[in-house]
This record gives sequence, C-alpha cells and structure tokens, in this order.
Amino acid sequence: MCGITGFWARPNLREEQLLTKLRAATDIIEHRGPDDDGHWVDPQSGMALGFRRLSIIDLSQAGHQPMQSFHGRYWMTFNGEVYNAFKFRDELIQLGFKFRGHSDTEIMLAMFEAWGVETSVKKLIGMFGIALWDTQERVLTLIRDRVGIKPMHYGFVNGCLAWGSELKSIEVIAEGNLKTDDDAVDEFMHYGYISAPRTIYKDVKKIFAGQMLRFHAPDEEPEAIAYWSMSDVVENGRLHRLNGSDQDAIDSLEAILRDSIDLRMLADVPLGAFLSGGIDSSTVVALMQSISSKPVKTFTIGFEEARYDESAAARAIAKHLGTEHHEMIVTSKEAQDVIPMLSNMYDEPFADSSQIPTYLVSKLARKHVTVSLSGDGGDEMFTGYNRYRFHREAWEKLKKLPKPLRSVMSAAILAQPTEVLNVTMAPIKKLAERSGAPGPIGQKMRKLATVMKSADAHELIQAMSVAGAAHNLLNRPAGNTARQLCIPKWMTEVEEMQYEDALYYMTEDILCKVDRASMAVSLEGRVPILDHRVIEYAWSLPESLKLRGTEGKWILKQVLYKHVPKELMDRPKTGFGIPVGLWIRNELRDWAESLLNESAVNKVGILDAKEVRKCLDQHQSGACNWEPSLWKALMLQAWGLNPRKG
Repeated sequence: MCGITGFWARPNLREEQLLTKLRAATDIIEHRGPDDDGHWVDPQSGMALGFRRLSIIDLSQAGHQPMQSFHGRYWMTFNGEVYNAFKFRDELIQLGFKFRGHSDTEIMLAMFEAWGVETSVKKLIGMFGIALWDTQERVLTLIRDRVGIKPMHYGFVNGCLAWGSELKSIEVIAEGNLKTDDDAVDEFMHYGYISAPRTIYKDVKKIFAGQMLRFHAPDEEPEAIAYWSMSDVVENGRLHRLNGSDQDAIDSLEAILRDSIDLRMLADVPLGAFLSGGIDSSTVVALMQSISSKPVKTFTIGFEEARYDESAAARAIAKHLGTEHHEMIVTSKEAQDVIPMLSNMYDEPFADSSQIPTYLVSKLARKHVTVSLSGDGGDEMFTGYNRYRFHREAWEKLKKLPKPLRSVMSAAILAQPTEVLNVTMAPIKKLAERSGAPGPIGQKMRKLATVMKSADAHELIQAMSVAGAAHNLLNRPAGNTARQLCIPKWMTEVEEMQYEDALYYMTEDILCKVDRASMAVSLEGRVPILDHRVIEYAWSLPESLKLRGTEGKWILKQVLYKHVPKELMDRPKTGFGIPVGLWIRNELRDWAESLLNESAVNKVGILDAKEVRKCLDQHQSGACNWEPSLWKALMLQAWGLNPRKG
C-alpha cells in the first residue's frame, strides 16, 4: 500500500526541474507511505515517476519503487497489493526471469514483460493503482483495479499530463491552475460524492474501475480499455444462475470467502480486522480466526450516544471467537476534532459523515497493526441495505392507489409549507416515524409526496434519490444529475438498486471513504468481500438466496452462523454513523455558522447565502431536519475555504 504520482512533460527539461516538482508532489502524500520514497525521471522523454511507500510485503530495498523490469523495458509505480502474485513466480523463473526479492511489484513487472500488460492484469487478484512506462514503445499506461478499491486520478494540467493516488499531488503539479467543475458540484449536492470520471476540477478525471488508459503522448487523449466490468459480471450472472441446493450455495460461498480472506492475510507486518458487530465484519473476522493459529487482532469504536454504539455487540462476538480485541469509546469532542481535517483528507467535497468514525477506528487500529481487513461490500453484494426492502414494500402499497389519485394527494401535500404540515399531520406522527425518514412529521410528508406520483417501481427508486438532493442551496440552477445508466429489463427493483450501488455508491463513496480515512493514518485496508471472484459468485445467485422474504444477506448470514451463534447477531441493522444533525444544533453550532454565514458563503461563491441561512435556521430551530443537506453544504464550504487550494 502506497501513494503514487507523476507527470509526463515536454522532453528535454533539466533533471533538476523534473525532480523538484516530483518531490513536491510526493511529499504531500507522505501519509500514504511514510516508510520510503522514490523518484525516477527521464529528461529525454519528460517522464517523472514518484512514489511513497508503506512497506507491507518484502520490507527490504528489493521492494523499492519506482522499479524497473528485469529486461529493462518497463518502469513502474504501484499502489496497492496483489495477493496472488507469488503464484506466478516459479513459472516466470522457468521462463528465465530472476528476482532480487519477493515483492508483488517485481513479479508483476515480469508478468508484463512475459505475457503483456492486459493479459497479465486479468490474472491479478488484488487492489491497485498502477503507472507503467514502456521505454520501448514510449507509452504510459494507467490502471485501476476492478472495483476501484484504490484511487487513480489524471489530468492535462500546467502543460503536462499528471496523475496521482490523490488530487493533492495533481494540485501541486498544476501549481494552483485548476478550475471547479460545475457539473461535479451538482452531482455532489445530489449524492454527497463525485463519481468517475468526474472530479471537482474540470481538467482532472478519475479512471473508471476496471479500466486501463494508454497514453501515446502527454497532450493526447488516451486509448481506454475496460478489462473487467460490473455490467458484464451482472449479465453473465443472469445467464449462469446457480441451480444447486441452498446448502451447496452456502458451502461454495464460504469456500470462496475463505480463500479470499486467506490471500489477504498475507503480510510481513502486523495484521488485524475492523469488527463493528455487524454481519459483514463479523463474517470476515470469523473466517480469519478459523484460518489463523493465533488470536486475530480486532478493533471497534463505540460512542457515548447509545443509538450509535455497537461496541457491546462487537465485544461479545470477539469474546466468542477468541480474538485479541481492542476497543475505544469515542467522546463527541474526539469525533468533532476530526472534522477540520476532512477537507485535506478527501481533497474534494465528500459528505458521508461516517468518514469520521472510519477515520477513528483506523487510527485505533494503526496503534497495533499496519494492515486491517474490513467487511465493506457485503451490503451491496448481498442486499443488506434496509432501503432495498423498503422500496419494494413501498411500491407494493403505493401501486394499490390509482396514479391520478396519488398525483392529486401529492400536489395537495406539497402545496403546504412544512411548518403547517408539522401541525396538521401531528396525529399520524407515530405512523410516519415507521418510514425511518429523518425530520419532523411535515418533512416526512413532503418526502412521501415526492415519490407518490411514481408510475412504477423504477421511477420510485429515482424519486427517492432526488428527495435527498440539496440543489436548492446552489446560487444557480442545477444541471441534469440523472445518471445515464442502462438498466437491463430483466432486473427486479432490488437488483436495479444493487447494480447502481455497485457501480457508484460502493466505489465512489464507501471505498473512497475507507481508502482516504485509513491512508490518512498510514493503514492499509483490505476488503475480501470485494474480491472479484466473490462479486461474480454473488451475481450468479438467485435473488431469493440474498433477500429471503424480508431478510437481507440471507446466504451470508448462513455462512456466519456456522461460526457465531445466531442469537449474538439477532438485532436490527444500524449504520456506521454519528449524530451530526444534533451536533450542528449544539456543539458544532459555532463551526457551522463560521462556514455558512453570508460572508463565507459568498467568498466561495457556489451556494446561495439566503437559502443556506433559511436551511440552517430551520434545522437549528427543530422545524426540519436538514442534516444531509447541511453536511453537504458544510463539506463544500470547508473544501472551498481550504488554504491549501490557494
């Protein structure tokens, strides 16, 4: 696990010029690799490769990067881990390759020379962002892993092609000459994150998951190659549905997960796992412990607020499994102290407030280990989110009412101000609370009204998505943020939500959150449920094995129950969150005011100061719960006012 950056400038610049800029770009991502740094430049071509190393496998200098291939053709920097690289070592030795050490980097370079880049990448099991310079063909190839566990950005800036694990390296290379992308802002205010290929900057892009880009010149658009795609996996899963018994399916899933986890326990440094007490992390830890000959180190954080605290459940599971458990109860002050760090940590606006506890549990783990496994991906692959069931149940009820009647009812509700609805709808408050939507009764009714007009289940899904947008806070009309997603007609509404989440939310929110939070403390996070073999198997399963009746993640739970008693897991699903909305009314009131006052809003120049004021006042008075909208506004303002951006 490391950080990479670099640029391809015009040829024949002085070596000192290249190295000065390259060192500045690598220094700013030192947190991704505090153990070593490396720089390689070729003035004749204008190529500059930079590297920061977090030593995980082969701690010797034999793992130093940038690294040259055995026959000298390639130079490479590589962020991530390839867990099955050792499998190819003997075969490569038979082909005449010799190895100085046992790093995956050195083996990958030999694979590229022996079998070609695209063929070799398809053989890899792991997570990676790669920059590969072909000295023979004068071609630069940038590669991102199949599901986007590791980040890769690139852009044509300041007269050169630049790339990096994080945007802050490209900001250095661009010397501040970057402009905000309005479309990216619109997307952020809708979803709370910015998805590939966009970044917050017009001239900088994210590489898609499962994609290789081949650049033949530093000022030309690249050739794009999709070597793996979620859409192909989904279609292949439909064509090759599993037909065996439930028990056969359970046993097969356990075998695939066990192998995935076993591969990810490879490290030359201390290793552990996050344990939240939920199904996903408990399954990963249970299988880790069944493989390990000694207690696995596990890490949990809890909160003073009982609603957000699952530490007791995690503690009980750790005790049952016999792990070496580490726990920390976080005060609201400790959580709030993280907030000023977020704009530097994420480089662009990012508004998933679970970024805070993710950072805190990573910080706890880093005191004891350098690598930690997590259960991320279980919800998306095995239908774990409550909203999957809620959307289906909601549509079953809504469709019983004629659409014209629903349209009239919707218009009548939306015609009333929220404050009026709070009073007139008070008698059905308890019924509305069952929806799980945040806010007073009037706000819940307005959200219900926005989805009542839906013509079918698919339209309902999109309407629910729009209900969470915060475009009204912008100082201009928002553009079209609808995703041009081709949904196969055979998909159920649950599969549609799973598919969209796998393409966007999982990669651009969940995995981004984990990467930035863990790397901020120099911790490598590994996600065994997102091994591509597990993903491919999950999409081959009938929906009934994942969502059985109203029970999500059914098959994953059956694997877990082989190791952990069902009664230890029998509790409602909760998210990994914090009471940000409550804090904005109390402890964070002054901080929120400092970012959202008229002067600060006008300085950044993206939001409408009057609309922001209205939203903040309604929230602080308790008339509405605008937590999602305000958190987006706060993260956007914090990014806009970050002095690093100049």
